[in-house]
Amino acid sequence: MKTAPFTNIRFRSGRQFKMLPPFTLRFTKKIMQQLLLASTSPYRKMLLEKLHLPFITAAPQVDEAPLPGESAEALVLRLAAAKAQALADAYPDRLIIGSDQVCVLNGQITGKPHSEQQACEQLRQASGNIVTFYTGLALYNSRTQHLQAVCEPYQVHFRPLGAEEIANYVRIEQPLNCAGSFKSEGLGIALFDKLTGRDPNALVGLPLITLLEMLRAEGISPLA
Repeated sequence: MKTAPFTNIRFRSGRQFKMLPPFTLRFTKKIMQQLLLASTSPYRKMLLEKLHLPFITAAPQVDEAPLPGESAEALVLRLAAAKAQALADAYPDRLIIGSDQVCVLNGQITGKPHSEQQACEQLRQASGNIVTFYTGLALYNSRTQHLQAVCEPYQVHFRPLGAEEIANYVRIEQPLNCAGSFKSEGLGIALFDKLTGRDPNALVGLPLITLLEMLRAEGISPLA
């Protein structure tokens, strides 16, 4: 809030001018709800920074185990919403962004490899195949309890890979904490034939085009 003092203001009353006593004129500006990224992922943080909107981050405590018979799409939607809503009590006046992603190969959800051997095996299976990433995105207004949630698919078409190429890639980039065993923002691009999807940011874990649509629905735009 800004204040501006005026000490020599005149206004007309009938035919006479009267001096007003000194007063303070107050200007108010609508304060934008601050964004909260419900993730400590450095990759999602870097993506959100592209929007030039202020935000903070926090780690939600959510059980990420899939439910019996739960599809990949249903899983990421549920977890994205759960991550956003898990922080609502601690942050009661925020727009909370939750995101979750799984990688699906041959109809099976593929997790993080956590070892070079498993990473090489995942890439061997992906060689010459199409891997689909499902990214769940949720925006939860903890003030109004309004929830938006979308599942964004993205397909990675792997070129045929030789055993030496796979081993060299894993050794160089160490993608052990990445679903699918690659980093698309890094040397992983050398593994692909083509990429198919609406938003390449979804592959890194935060579909910005969809997020911007959600933010505009809440009255927020980085271009406003």
